[in-house]
Formats: sequence, C-alpha cells, structure tokens
Amino acid sequence: MAVRRRRRGAAAPPEPPALSGRRPCRLPGRRAGAAMGRAALLLLLLVATAGRAGVWAAGGPEVHSLRGSWRLGNGNGSVVLRGEVPGCVHTALHRRGLIQDPYYRFNDVMYRWISLDNWTYSRTFKTPFDIRKWQKVNLVFEGVDTVAQILINNITFGRTDNMFNRYSFDITSVIKEVNFVEVHFLSAVSYAAEQSRCHKAYSIPPACPPPVQKGECHANFIRKEQCSFSWDWGPSFPTQGIWKDVRIEAYNHYHLIYFSLTSFFVKSAQQWSLEIEAIFDVVSSKPIAGLVTVNIPKLQTQQTFSVKLQPGEGSIVLLVNINKSSAVEAWWPNGHGKQTGYNMTTTFIMEAGYQIEKFSKAYFRTVELVQEPIPGSPGLSFYFKINGRPIFIKGSNWIPADAFQDRVTYDTLWLLLKSTADANMNALRVWGGGVYEQDEFYNICDEIGIMIWQDFMFACALYPTDQNYLESVRAEVSHQVRRLKSHPSIILWSGNNENEAAIASNWFSIPYADREVYIKDYVLLYVKNIREIVLTEDKSRPFIASSPTNGLESVKEGWLSQNPYDTHYGDTHFYDYSNDCWNWTVYPKTRFASEYGFQSWPSFSTIEKISSTEDWSYTSNFSLHRQHHENGNDQMLQQIGHHFKLPQSTDPIKKFKDTIYLTQVMQAQCIKTETEFYRFSQSEIIKGEGHTMGALYWQLNDIWQAPSWASLEYGGKWKLLHYFAQNFFAPLLPVAYEDKGVLYIYGVSDLHADRKLTLRVVVHAWSSLEPVCTLAKDGVTVKAQSAVLIYKESINNLLERCRNCTRKSCVITFCLVGEGGLQSPTNHHFLSSLKDAVGLEKTQLSASVSQRDDVYIFVLQTTAIAPFVSLDVGRIKGRFSDNGFLMTEKKKVVVFYPWEPTSVEELEESLTLTSLVDVV
Repeated sequence: MAVRRRRRGAAAPPEPPALSGRRPCRLPGRRAGAAMGRAALLLLLLVATAGRAGVWAAGGPEVHSLRGSWRLGNGNGSVVLRGEVPGCVHTALHRRGLIQDPYYRFNDVMYRWISLDNWTYSRTFKTPFDIRKWQKVNLVFEGVDTVAQILINNITFGRTDNMFNRYSFDITSVIKEVNFVEVHFLSAVSYAAEQSRCHKAYSIPPACPPPVQKGECHANFIRKEQCSFSWDWGPSFPTQGIWKDVRIEAYNHYHLIYFSLTSFFVKSAQQWSLEIEAIFDVVSSKPIAGLVTVNIPKLQTQQTFSVKLQPGEGSIVLLVNINKSSAVEAWWPNGHGKQTGYNMTTTFIMEAGYQIEKFSKAYFRTVELVQEPIPGSPGLSFYFKINGRPIFIKGSNWIPADAFQDRVTYDTLWLLLKSTADANMNALRVWGGGVYEQDEFYNICDEIGIMIWQDFMFACALYPTDQNYLESVRAEVSHQVRRLKSHPSIILWSGNNENEAAIASNWFSIPYADREVYIKDYVLLYVKNIREIVLTEDKSRPFIASSPTNGLESVKEGWLSQNPYDTHYGDTHFYDYSNDCWNWTVYPKTRFASEYGFQSWPSFSTIEKISSTEDWSYTSNFSLHRQHHENGNDQMLQQIGHHFKLPQSTDPIKKFKDTIYLTQVMQAQCIKTETEFYRFSQSEIIKGEGHTMGALYWQLNDIWQAPSWASLEYGGKWKLLHYFAQNFFAPLLPVAYEDKGVLYIYGVSDLHADRKLTLRVVVHAWSSLEPVCTLAKDGVTVKAQSAVLIYKESINNLLERCRNCTRKSCVITFCLVGEGGLQSPTNHHFLSSLKDAVGLEKTQLSASVSQRDDVYIFVLQTTAIAPFVSLDVGRIKGRFSDNGFLMTEKKKVVVFYPWEPTSVEELEESLTLTSLVDVV
C-alpha cells in the first residue's frame, strides 16, 4: 500500500531541528559480538512451526529468561518507573498510569515527546548456574526496538540498530554471580534524522510523510517498522523497547540455533522428501561427529545420518525420503482440503556433549508461481499452483495489529485470523511497511489454511545501500528466512511494497539524469542482496522483487519495468476514489489484484472509546485529525453521493452515526463490485486481458480506531465489508453485471468438481415483500474452479416479463442451488441508484433474541423490503452469521457467535437495527 496515490508532490515538512549532542553517523562497533546474531529465532524451548513442541536436551544448555519487570528511565532521569519486558516505553507509561491511553483523542501528537527522548532499560539478575561449568555464555535478544547500546556490569559489549534482527552477544568473559544489564536506547526519530543528514552523496526520498499523517521523517534510514513513523491509516508512535524475548544461554561444545524443514515432491520418483536444516554454534575448536535420527511414525519413515559439525556456525542439511508405501496427506489452503501435519522427532547424538531431541510438525505442500504465455493474450499469466492445483487467491492485506507490538497477544491474532478464514479467505499478504509477524501468527495460518504472501519490510520509499546498511539487511533477511521457511502457509517472498512502481512512476520527482543511481541502488538491495540470500536459504518457494511488479517481464527489463501496473503481467495495485465504484468498467482486468480498496469509518462503539462528546461529528477536529489520508473524509461522502442520499438529521449524533453507517455500506458495496469483477474474470480473455487469479483487497485489519480501508476494526469487530466478503469470497457464487443494457450472470466456483445446479432469479418491487416474478433455470453447469456465463438477458426484456417493474422500482436477487444442501449466498443486482429507488418504505424492523447452547439466535421481522440491514450490539464482542443484507422476506434468522460471555438481556439492550430507510 502506498501512502496513497493522491498525494504525489505533496510538500514535505521542514527537516527536524538539529539534534543536540550529535551522535557519529554510524554507531561504532556496530553488531559487535553478534557473530551468531546474523540469524534467527532461537528455536530452543520456543519454536517456529518446525518445532512447536520444542527441544529436549539431556545435560543440555542452561537457559535463563530475563523477561519480566525492568527499571525504565528517560534521558535526564526525571521519569523513572517499572517496565515489562517484552514491552515498550509507551505501554509501560500507560500501565503505570503516567499517561492516558495513547490512542485517546489527540494523544498521538500530545505524546510525541516520548519518542524523542532516549530511554534506558536496566535490571539486576543472579546467574542461576555455575559459570565455571560452561564454555560459552550468551545474552540473546530476539528483538530490540531499535537503536541501543548494551552494557553488562558497566562494560559495553554490543549495539543494535535493526528491529528485525536477532542479537546474540558473547558475555562469557564479563558474567558474574550477580549482574547488572543496561540497554541504552537512542530515539529512533533522532537516529533516522542523523543517518539521513550523514548520507551526503545524494538524497534518498521521501524525506517526510505528508502533513496529513502527522508523522516523523526519514523512516527509510532506520531498520524499524516503517509505519511506526505514521501511515495513511495509522499514527506515529516510533516506539523504544525490548519487544521480544531476552535470555541468557550457557552451553558447551555446540548449541542449536535454527532448525527448519521444507518439503519437496520429487516428480521423477513420485515421492515426497523433507529437507531438514540445523544450524549450530559450535564452540569446539575441532569438528564434532555424530548421528542424527529423523522419525515420522505416522508415515513409517525413519532415517539415521552420520554428520559432522564444523567449528563456528556449523550447519547440517539432511534429505529425508518419505516411505513410498505411506499415503501422505498434503497441506491445503482453506476451502481446498485439510491442513494435515505430521509429528516428527529429530534426535541429535553427538560424540561430545549432550543429546538433543527436537519435536516438530512436518507439512507437505508444493507451491509454484506460474508465469507463462496465455493463448489470445499478450504477456504472461501470474497465478499460484498449490500441490499442482491452480488456486484462485482470495483474501486481504495484513498490517500490524497494534502500534505497540507487546499488546498483540495470541488471542488478538487468533481472532483476526479466524475471522479471515470465516470470511472464506484463503490468503493474506503481510505488507512490507509493518513487521515480520510473530511465530504464533504463522502457526495459526498453518493450522487454518491461510496462505501468506510475505513482503520484506521495505515500503513506499527508496533506501540507502551503504555497506553498514546492507550488512544489517543481509543479517535481517537471513534470520527471517531461517525463522519462517518451515511454515507451509508462506507461499511467496516479495522484496518490497511499491518501490519498483515508485521509481518507474517517478513518485519522488527525481530528475531523469539522476535515475540511474537509484535504479542501481534498487537492484543492489533487492536483487543482489535480498534475492541472493533468499535463493540460498530457501529453494522451496518463489521470490518476486516487488509488488506490484510485472514478474518475469520486470526481470527482463533489468528488474525495473516501465509500467509495473501493466495488466498483462504480474500483479497490480489499483485505487480510484473519484469514479463511481459500481461501474465495473473502471477496474483493471489484471492477472492478479494484490491491492485495491475504499475507506470507511469504524462503528460508533469503536470510536466512542477513544473520543469525547464534542468529537461526534463527521466534521469535528477529531474526525479530521483521525483521517490520515488526504481528503479521505470528503472522498467517502463523494462516493456515497453517487448512489445514496447523504444524512440530513438535525440531531448531530444521529447524523454522525448515519454517516458512519453509510461509509460502511458504500465500502462494502464498492469492494463487492470490484472483487466480483476479479472473480468472474478468471476464465476469460477479453481484448487481451483477463485470467485474473487473485483478489487481495486493502486491508484486513486496523492498527487503531480510525477511518481506514480495513474490514475488521481495531479490536476485531466485523465491518459490513467483512460480512460482504464472507459472501463475495464464497466457494460457489453467482455474479451479475450489466453491459450495454444486458444482464450477465456468471457461475463462479472454487469447488473441485463440475456441478449441475439450478439458478434462481427473483425480481422484487421495492414496495412489496411478495416477489414480482421468479425464474428457475435448471441444469446449469458450473465448471470446477472457473467462472462461466450461465445467464444472459436484456434488462428491458426482463422488466417486460416482470410487469409493473421499472429500473427504479425493482431489484434483482439470485442464487445457485444444488443437491445435498449445496447453495450459494443470495446475491443482488441494483437496477438504479438507491437514492432514486421508487417504493422504498419506512420499515418496522424488530428482533427477538434467544440462546441456543453457546450461540444466540436473532429472529428478525420486517414490514417492508429493507436494504442493508445492519445488526449492531455495540461493545459486546462477537460476530453475526450475516449482516448488511437486503431483507426481502418478512422473517430472517441470524446467529450471533459471542467471543466473550454475554446474555440475552445484554444483547437485547445493546442491539441497534438499522437499514437504509432509517437514514434521514
């Protein structure tokens, strides 16, 4: 996601003032002591997929966590408190009651001072083992945010400057029985400004975000979550803190640092194999020999290997062939099969030292990114095959779930990812301006079948390529690939977000004569460094350099295509807020839509928590402050105005609530139209365009409570868009569009077999709950995993058959029905704007609520047709089975799935029912 298109050429705010007590341009002794820190999440007792159940080691290393309460103080000592580790300064201050909720009202700007100060974390710890027994003792940081000097017992032995790296410092010579550890942070804002100032040869844009974002400058000069300096959907909170685990590790002989497994299917042998990689820190000065046994009981597979570990960073790569007589169940994406994993034990018995037993989960799946010529079309295809089967990618884009990562719990992730799967999605793109997500995120995706398009953390900017910077990036990439490559959910590595497009479209107004230096930097960073490491570390999945990209065509053009938005190649990002979003002809008939979207406001109950009464107006200072996308609030009203009457209530709070509701209706209907266009384009080529094989709308989730492109609000509440997504991503769906007065209905299917179905088309008058006419077309063949035309009729003929109907007085609904209960959602097609609809009546909507086991049943009744019926139970956490629907029958049953204990009484009291006719 760009910091959106409309702002090209926005004037940058002035450079921040010079820093007092200037630091040198580069921290001296950078990455000192981090020999093993070029790497990764230590999988001892923790684990990525490849070792969810951890490690057992007889006579093995001593591991002592330093999690918990640390002393935290600011630069001049005027603020001193206890701070939790993992954690950050903002959450520590908030927990101790020293600041309000950072998300409340205007606090993002009020609390800017926190990020500008230099904070120190410190604590004392007793060494819980006899130091003399161990050859090596390390202090390991899984994540430091970001620029820090680390001291133990008043001796500086390391520095950090990359939030995404793992740092391991050898403290064997300085550790005592009682130790004092300090982590001195330097303001990320100050550091980034200083790095930019020192880069004298040429500027590296953008200098600053647009003023509407109220952000900080030079995010591209620090290896830190880029959106923490602000984005067009998020606040500026450049945090400081120890954001991941920190611990002491003591060991002799050798120590396992990384353990990963990737699966391959060998076509010639028709056999699955697993590549297992184990990377050790070998303390011994001589090679260490031993045996490794791999056992997968369910697959009757056991193999033993003789191995030798070399001193230093010793690695072992083993190829395990799966017993051919065992039927391997592959891992499939959500909606295409099961997510089977097999328990696996890997035992290392070395001639020196101790035995290591590693428990992990083995998954089997292959992935191919197919880019090949398409008959009747210039260019190349761009689609994914999983286990040899082409899969239409359905989903969204993931951003960080909070500005403060320590607040992102397993429950937070589970709720958001389960909501992804519940909306019939099979994929998410982890966007490159955030963070490489925590292990639990990928574990959940493995378990529920959500494929991940994984960006590296570079977004909407150009980046430096001096040696220190590249060294840090190389360590980051190596660490993250080693940490994450065991996850079957990850199907693609992508070098950056929109940086190929930034150069190709000249977002930063670089004079033509200067372009070469930036192109050279681009290739050096993403191709010669990042790509090179990815291809060395992981041969099991594809890599692309950017998104959007023309894929192989970009490679052919020297990695930088003339037009990365070309619909005949690769993927596209597309945003258009001025044209009518119901007009499908404005959308690109692209090979793969990896970003597209429209904004809406979150529910009133979400906004209410972080605002006060005077804020509850669409034009309040608060509403303007919270909107970080230039003209975003006006663009929403303009888009609403195409098809709906704008709220005119004299009650300011009702007017605000009505406007929020309409923004959600508009967003849902817009993204429905665009997504359905991409889905029905999958099997056709028209004027050389089509074969669209992916639709990832922008964006899934929110980082705070604000207007944005998200379908899930901060806290996980479903917007109307998310309910619509459950339908427009359904495995079986009829999709309608109009062209030159003719109605076309396509049968879209993700099912693995052709189906003979009945298409039911019903025409309703807005003024009556009785259908005007019904058509049932039997024996309609909907082909497996494709989109085929199943119905075609001119609107005039249809209206003539259904007497008493005009475009303004009637609406069409349709669904597909098959044997054995197979049924698509009921879809709708509007024949005119709803602001012009004739016969829409004020309806009496009512609901009765009852409990059935763990869920609640809402029985809705209406006295007239009701468009966009919304059920809202305020702050009660949970979701409905359906919402935002067109109610064309007197009665409808909706189920509420609570996420926390509630009651019939609470739900009845909190329920608000709204339909379009309630907006005045």
